[in-house]
Amino acid sequence: MNTFWHNLPTPFTVLAPMDGVTDMVFRQIVTQIGKPDVLFTEFTSCDGLMSEGRKRVEQNLLFEPNEQPIVAQIWGANPKNFYETAKHIKKLGFSGIDINMGCPHRPVVKNGSCSALIKNQPLAAEIIKATKEGADGLPVSVKTRIGFETENIDEWIGFLLKQNLAALTVHLRTVAELSKVPAHWELMPKILEMRKKYAPETVIIGNGDITCLKEINEKYKKYGCEGFMIGQGVFANPWIFDNSREKADITVEERFEILLRHINLYEKTWGKKKNYANLKKFCKAYINNFPDASRYREKIMEVKSLAELREEVIKLSHVTQCHPDQA
Repeated sequence: MNTFWHNLPTPFTVLAPMDGVTDMVFRQIVTQIGKPDVLFTEFTSCDGLMSEGRKRVEQNLLFEPNEQPIVAQIWGANPKNFYETAKHIKKLGFSGIDINMGCPHRPVVKNGSCSALIKNQPLAAEIIKATKEGADGLPVSVKTRIGFETENIDEWIGFLLKQNLAALTVHLRTVAELSKVPAHWELMPKILEMRKKYAPETVIIGNGDITCLKEINEKYKKYGCEGFMIGQGVFANPWIFDNSREKADITVEERFEILLRHINLYEKTWGKKKNYANLKKFCKAYINNFPDASRYREKIMEVKSLAELREEVIKLSHVTQCHPDQA
């Protein structure tokens, strides 16, 4: 097996797929200010792509060439739709396809998708097989958790490692734990031993509680998995993948400038296709780590339109430049 996964630097970094966060606009911002080694799309529904609402769902699969290598993450419970979706993704030029078998969101679990597959190995195997057939040589990977109610890596991770995957991302918590407890990194050595036994060529990516690149280097030395995926860490600090920058070194002026860039690119890309209010969730990502940041965020959260949002951000950026002591 020789895929792009096997030609990355070690350790390598991955931006996690996050619904409503890692759209093409945010990925472009991250790519410009500190690009990870691999990018993932938002979760994309196979059923949605095969429905009358296909055009809206396809927005999740937009990307720019500078985002490569980029992996399309898909979810669902119908193997036939996985097959057709994989064929479509191959034509779009993605570097790989990832199957979500870890999302704990109750509606998708109730539907038999994502983390529900931890309890349904026969269907999980069918889905992986169908995706590989549709992908026609494009590397297929899986992102999952260590179990459903309780840790179950012997049975579940062991099963996945026998599926001849190009890569396997393990969020080191159970579904029931959500993100309420520390990630169980102590289980990574056992997972790597299992990999050695069942699937030596499958690349292992660890996920959970990574907040900076320094932690990745420490975990790599301690555990040895090839890749490290960052999710909430990038939402707290979009510059997290830039090895040359410390969070404290990013100026207030730059924070407002990047937020304004995000707003402008969002409008240019989505226009009225998406609600401007989605941008508000990014305020804390950029406007933090300086005095009075919370007060500025409160002002931004009060706006009622995209134009008003842009105007408020420009006004606040001028205030901080003219009166840095107030920032």
